[in-house]
Amino acid sequence: MDEPDIFYILGNRVRRDLLGHLTCTECYFSFLSSKVSVSSTAVAKHLKIMEREGILKSYEREGPFIGPARKYYDIAISRSYVATVTPNIFWYRGLDIGKDPGIDRVEIDLTHVPEEHGDILRAVSSFLELTGELEKLLKALQAVERRRDGTMKEIKELYLREIGDMTQLAILHYVLLEGEATVDELSDRLNLKEREVLVKAGELDKFVPLRIKDGRIQIDRERLKRKIHGDDNAGKDKGSG
Repeated sequence: MDEPDIFYILGNRVRRDLLGHLTCTECYFSFLSSKVSVSSTAVAKHLKIMEREGILKSYEREGPFIGPARKYYDIAISRSYVATVTPNIFWYRGLDIGKDPGIDRVEIDLTHVPEEHGDILRAVSSFLELTGELEKLLKALQAVERRRDGTMKEIKELYLREIGDMTQLAILHYVLLEGEATVDELSDRLNLKEREVLVKAGELDKFVPLRIKDGRIQIDRERLKRKIHGDDNAGKDKGSG
């Protein structure tokens, strides 16, 4: 299959939102339709586009109750995309993060590459050297994203097995990927009222320490460290809320 047109896919807000939900778990059609603010007809169109491009795969599965089988969607690729757009460079690359690049450490050295040259041959030579350093960075990115992907998969499996709340998991997933999130962002993304987001974030905080302050939510790293080391005083910060 050809490389999917990832920029075309990501250029649409609804498709980005659908992919965001599908990175939490496989979803059936009506669930996805309930999570975005467009018609079910529009959702079906966007899903069809992404399936045609090879981003998604679909299949039917019997539900827990009597009735017709549900159509489920799942993400079909494991890739990172890197792009550079300047007045001098338009370049992008897809990296297969399902494949182990076999590196644990990378060293980048730009000290021997001058920023100005004075003649075309030396400039070409420097560009080739810089491209070699970039290839090292890309392999490092591939390795890091492969590990992050595997760790996120483990987080989802552990959370669903031990706690089982998909909305809490969606909040955790988004906060981990973005670093932090506003209640407003999560309300829009999850199609929930802001008070519902706060309730779910409060429930999540019982399992994974959060800092919830001024309408912003992020992982509380200090409480997380204390909890990992079994500190019984790793309760909610008094300044949170």
